[in-house]
Order: sequence, then C-alpha cells, then structure tokens
Amino acid sequence: MLLPLAMTLLCGCPSAGSQPSPVGPPIGDAVGDAVRLAAGDHVFLLAHDGRDRRYIVHVPSSVAEQPAVMIALHGGGGTAAQFKDENGLDAVSERGGFLAVYPDGTGPLASALLTWNAGFNCCGYALDQDVDDVGFLEAVLDDLADRMAHDPDRVYVTGHSNGAIMAYRFAAEASDRVAAIVPVAGAMAIEDPSPSRGVPVLHIHSVDDPRALYHGGEGPPFPATRRTVVHEPVTAGLRFWVDLEGGDAEPVELARRTGTGRDRGQSLVHIRWEGCSDGGVVEHMRLHGVGHGWPGVRVARPLFRRLLGPPTSMIDASEEAWTFASRFRR
Repeated sequence: MLLPLAMTLLCGCPSAGSQPSPVGPPIGDAVGDAVRLAAGDHVFLLAHDGRDRRYIVHVPSSVAEQPAVMIALHGGGGTAAQFKDENGLDAVSERGGFLAVYPDGTGPLASALLTWNAGFNCCGYALDQDVDDVGFLEAVLDDLADRMAHDPDRVYVTGHSNGAIMAYRFAAEASDRVAAIVPVAGAMAIEDPSPSRGVPVLHIHSVDDPRALYHGGEGPPFPATRRTVVHEPVTAGLRFWVDLEGGDAEPVELARRTGTGRDRGQSLVHIRWEGCSDGGVVEHMRLHGVGHGWPGVRVARPLFRRLLGPPTSMIDASEEAWTFASRFRR
C-alpha cells in the first residue's frame, strides 16, 4: 500500500493508474519548419541533463496557426498522464483552442512517484537529486516549437501542489519564457528570487488545506513515511510579486461567494492588488472549508477525502487558469 498512498499525497487525485498512449512520431501536416500536429494526444521523449524525460501534448480539434500553450504540472507523487486525465484541462483546451502540455517530473520509478525540484524545501527525489527542472521546461518549449508552431508570447504555466511551487520557480528563473502563472495549492519556495520581469499571478489556495499549509509551517508526513515539507506562507510569495510590480499594500475584493449543496459550508474570496506597473497583475482566490485537491475535481474514495480534505465545485481551477492567463501576452 505504500506506493499508491504516497502517489496521492500531493497530486490530489483519486487514482494514478492511467497511462499515456505509446510514444510515436508527430502526426500532421508540415507548417514551415515545424510539423502541425493532428488533433488528439501526442507523447514525446526528450533527453535533458542526462535523463530521458517525457511530456504529453493535447491538441484541440480546432486550433489557431499560432496557438497559446498552457503547461500543466502534476503534484508530487503524480504523473503527467494522471494529471491530464483528472484535471479537466483538455476540455478547456478544446473550447479555448490552446495546446495543453503535461510534462512528467522525475522519480525513483519511470512512471510513478514523480516530483519537481521546485525550491529549497520541495520535493522528494527531484530535490534530492538537484534535477534541473527549469531547464527541462525550457527544453520542452523548444522541443514543442520544433514539432508545432505556437505563440511564444502566450505561454502559461499552472500546477498543483508541488507543481504549483514549480510554476513559481519557473516564473522566477525563466520569466522571459512565460506570460502568466496560476499556482494551485502550493506556495512559492525560492531563495533570493530575481526574475527579469514581473509575471501575472493568480494563486488558488484554501486556508483550510491540510497538506500545503496556507499560513506556512511543517505539513503532515507523506503517508506511510516520516518525510515532511515545511511550507512557506502563501501571502509571502504573493507579496513578492506585488512588491516587484510596485502594487498597492492592500488588495481590493473582486468577488465573494458562498457554497451551496455539496459545497455548503465553503466560501471563496477573490482579491487583486491594484497599482502594479507594466500591466502586471497579482490575484488570489482564497477558499475556506476546502481541502488540498484540485478545485472542480470530485474525490469519491473516503481514504483520499481523509488525506486531502473536502473537494469543491465552487470553482473549476482549469477554467480559472485559462480565463486568467489568456488575458496576458509576454
């Protein structure tokens, strides 16, 4: 039981058994020097920093000649295939016409227990092995450009938990490659960040998250292990980006919502820091009464609900990620 339990810790998923389709050559028509991929899912291998890495691309049925790209980073212990199957981003991609890209982290096994080297405190194998995941994500974008033309000024990154922390690191260390980020249930954990430019941020997180503690501090151990993570306060990471952009000290409230039905007892406050320079935007959807899972995904099994806390359908994090990010160009 150790592996299935650990795999669910930070990914917030009811299962992790799905597998991507076999790796094959890109399928589609040539467009300039790049191949125009056919609609559907494509899995690509990429050698980077002495490792064989993998990423999945979902191409919607209707796509522009220069589509936007949304990179979606799984949680700690998850996989690209699991995150793709469960977070609903493919359906948003079909409506929005953007490429949904799901990279795999690294781990002791080829297709399980994968993590990202997201900062000084997280997470697992990738942190222990000092994996160059910022360089890997840059290599994914370069490799994707050779396979299908896309708009380099509309590259967005979202992620869950360990993947959210990684989204922050990518924005801080490769800000010239990303137009906006939407971290979900994972706070920034970078020593001395020095991005070359401000990056719009929408952070989604529950004050009552039992795993990635909103106010910071040592979280509970990974199931069946003694390993823990000391989390940074959510507000500290948000404050960094607000200060970088010269934003106001206090945010304004954009919306307030109370849950009904299965979401009874839950609430949401959506805030934004005004006054940011150069079009920078910092927003936060602060949930109450909600657990660690990806908002919009219902967790059925009682075991996972105990580990992750209550799910919510008050918002769909995949929808919110695209709605926010698509407003921006690099």
